[in-house]
Amino acid sequence: MTTAREVSSLLVQLGVDRSAYEGGTLIVRSPIDGAIIGQLRETPAAEVTAAIGRAQQAFLAWREIPAPRRGELVRLFGEELRANKDALGRLVTLEAGKIVQEGLGEVQEMIDICDYAVGLSRQLYGLTIATERPGHVMRETWHPLGVVGIISAFNFPVAVWSWNAALAFVCGDACIWKPSEKTPLTALATHALFEKAAARFGGVPAGLSALIIGQRDIGEVLVDDPRVPLISATGSTRMGREVGPRLAKRFARALLELGGNNGMIVCPSADLDLAVRGILFAAVGTAGQRCTSLRRLFVHASVYDTLVDRLKRAYGSVPVGSPLETGTLVGPLIDRAAYEMMQKSLGAAAEAGGKTVGGDRVLSEQFPDAFYVRPALVEMPSQVEVVCHETFAPILYVLRYTDLADAIALHNAVPQGLSSSIFTTDLREAETFLSAAGSDCGIVNVNIGPSGAEIGGAFGGEKETGGGRESGSDSWRAYMRRATNTVNYSRSLPLAQGIKFEVDA
Repeated sequence: MTTAREVSSLLVQLGVDRSAYEGGTLIVRSPIDGAIIGQLRETPAAEVTAAIGRAQQAFLAWREIPAPRRGELVRLFGEELRANKDALGRLVTLEAGKIVQEGLGEVQEMIDICDYAVGLSRQLYGLTIATERPGHVMRETWHPLGVVGIISAFNFPVAVWSWNAALAFVCGDACIWKPSEKTPLTALATHALFEKAAARFGGVPAGLSALIIGQRDIGEVLVDDPRVPLISATGSTRMGREVGPRLAKRFARALLELGGNNGMIVCPSADLDLAVRGILFAAVGTAGQRCTSLRRLFVHASVYDTLVDRLKRAYGSVPVGSPLETGTLVGPLIDRAAYEMMQKSLGAAAEAGGKTVGGDRVLSEQFPDAFYVRPALVEMPSQVEVVCHETFAPILYVLRYTDLADAIALHNAVPQGLSSSIFTTDLREAETFLSAAGSDCGIVNVNIGPSGAEIGGAFGGEKETGGGRESGSDSWRAYMRRATNTVNYSRSLPLAQGIKFEVDA
């Protein structure tokens, strides 16, 4: 079966009408072989505006539904995902190029966040706060926020939407989703499954969840509409620099998940068997196209030669090929632009004295319209500009260090601050890296790589990564508004700070 035929078969199986992905102007290609797998109709700006209006009306009704009842809708959606995990995971592989297990893993993340959100629907709690006034009580309450705009990227085409939407729905919000123009087919399938869950739930306000398809201009309509109080956007730092000020101009909230130039420190006491496995998965998994992919590796001089030699052997043997084939660990880059950017960065590294193993294009005769590369390991003399810039490809820059404080300083000396890790069996080194004087990232790990975050912890980072947090912990608060309430149950009116204000009335 051809890629296009299999994609069409899966979409029909998942409940998507053929008219949604045939005959349109937005052409979608599979990174596996470059074949056209969809031609989608792009949503006109006027329809985006209308969808926002419907979402606003849906929100007004949905916010009145008790939160545990809202959680029931998400529970039903989780059931649909469980029943269709294999099909949707396969579609992720075909459209995004992930190996089969990673495609299935992405859908499992969606299932996990649904489970998390269902429990959360009974835990949207506030505080009771001590007050200085007798006969009074002060409380903090949380209320639904409104319409949430979600802009997602190609590398996690469905999971990122679910991290936001599952929480937003139980918090009482409506959602409008603009997926990457490179991976809209998985969004069509996901939305079809959500609509099945909504039909089973019964009484879901029309427009509670909407999908808009198109390029940057469609996203701009969503970003600029005053009826959308929160935009959650995942993508490049460049995109965040444009989205953030536009939201600030209208005093809207921004939940930004942007670049991540993630680092790892390997200390003298590290378990090198563990480190090699952690480095390889983090650096070459998903063809280096994760936000949390390992980009920079700082290795202590005492173990540098041993570790780098082992990594070179591993890099030379890692299976690169079609993600549909059993045994493949590294699939294709998303497109030609990603390949060209990778080669440009490798060229800049070479000019700065870098020594590269790998990085070459492979399988071009078998897949002339797709871009498979051997992961690149680049030994660098110093952390030059190209190392400080995130290239969304499997490039791992390796640097030698002798002092942990210097390694931490180099680790932090980049604009991004998403994820980080250290391999050590020395308690002092581990705790130093976790301390305020250690990593400046939003995710800080010990003896595991920087990638592979679980939904139970809040996901996000600092600096040019954007500062947003999605998924677990208390990130639900981003989708709600806070109110402080004071109730006087006494027969007097004492004022705060002991102020006296006596009048005759």
